[in-house]
Amino acid sequence: MATKRVLIIDDEETIQTVVQFGIRLTVGWDVITASSGPTGIDTAKTERPDVILLDVMMPEMDGIATFKVLQANPETEQIPVIFLTAKAQAAERRQFNDLGVSGVITKPFNSLDLPEQIAKILHWPLES
Repeated sequence: MATKRVLIIDDEETIQTVVQFGIRLTVGWDVITASSGPTGIDTAKTERPDVILLDVMMPEMDGIATFKVLQANPETEQIPVIFLTAKAQAAERRQFNDLGVSGVITKPFNSLDLPEQIAKILHWPLES
């Protein structure tokens, strides 16, 4: 089975590093990073990840706007998107789910548990 490819779109370099570390250490998936919505959209088009982890609160273009652009593009509309957010209230989760995201992972999260959370949301078998 091919190695999964994860694109993390987050403006915080620390989050990118923590996600990369946790995923690579626990399951060995490839991790690609982007620091903004526009860069993430371009990266998604060229790299074709298996999943996108998308920060909701970013400057320039927030996660919701980024998600809408990804969904409107035939090249990226089928890529599952999981929001990463500190906004964990029920109303906000409902809003995100109503948009059509595959799931929501609340910050802060344990980077070593992240692959398991992703696999559970996407119904992937968890293999290392």
